[in-house]
Amino acid sequence: MPLKDVFLPLVGQPREPALAAIEKCVAVAADLGARITALALEEDVFVRPKVLLPDDLDAAEAKSAPGAGDMQHLLNAFTDAASRANIRAQSRSDKVPADQIASILAEHARFSDLTLIPVKPHDSRTEHIIETLLFESGRPLLLCPEQHVDVLRPEFENVMIAWDHSARAARAVGDALPILQAAASVRVVTVADDKTDAIVQSGTALVDHLREHGVRASFETTKVGGSSIGKVLGSWANSHAIDAIVMGAYHHSRLNEIVWGGVTKTVIGQPPCWVMISH
Repeated sequence: MPLKDVFLPLVGQPREPALAAIEKCVAVAADLGARITALALEEDVFVRPKVLLPDDLDAAEAKSAPGAGDMQHLLNAFTDAASRANIRAQSRSDKVPADQIASILAEHARFSDLTLIPVKPHDSRTEHIIETLLFESGRPLLLCPEQHVDVLRPEFENVMIAWDHSARAARAVGDALPILQAAASVRVVTVADDKTDAIVQSGTALVDHLREHGVRASFETTKVGGSSIGKVLGSWANSHAIDAIVMGAYHHSRLNEIVWGGVTKTVIGQPPCWVMISH
């Protein structure tokens, strides 16, 4: 199924990396030929009423001003980027309780083909939103790492599939088919210290399956070497000029040779490049 309707949550402060990530996410939607819908949510904070003297009013207004326009700033950045990209776009905003932000975003994500998420590195709030979207939206996510936003390309020419033989990895491959079909190079990579027959058979079977969908892919393995699998995937992607990684989320492989462990936590905490992830 083509990716024709994408969703962009806008939450947090309008820092420069966040604004640049919005620009890149809009560019990806334009490259896909998709409509993009942005939803900006701001915490609805209850403030106990206070009696202020006239002389205190100016000081109170000045104190509350810095955060008041964050949501509008994010929306303005989205609108400007969508206008420059000449893409079909729509947006809305709302104030909601802080503990409902993630679940509300997940509800809206159900009505899209793909959710684009700017990722602030090692940020617990962002990770919570990503995890909620993974488990509650039923849709794939595309993570945009803010720390690498300057070098990210909106065209995914070189794509890596992080393959662990699991149902979730297979789901991710199916979700990513439109991106894989448009890529110039697709490399199926399994992280394992021992290249067993089971691992080779699984990887070559995926390559054969992808060929039926018009995707010319290759298969290879790379060693863990005492590092975490998440870090190995990131290093491999960086050394091979990978534009995007496709992977499944939160699963321990049934192959004894592969320890998939906390790879999801590592990747969503600091994505090395664009990461399309499904659960």
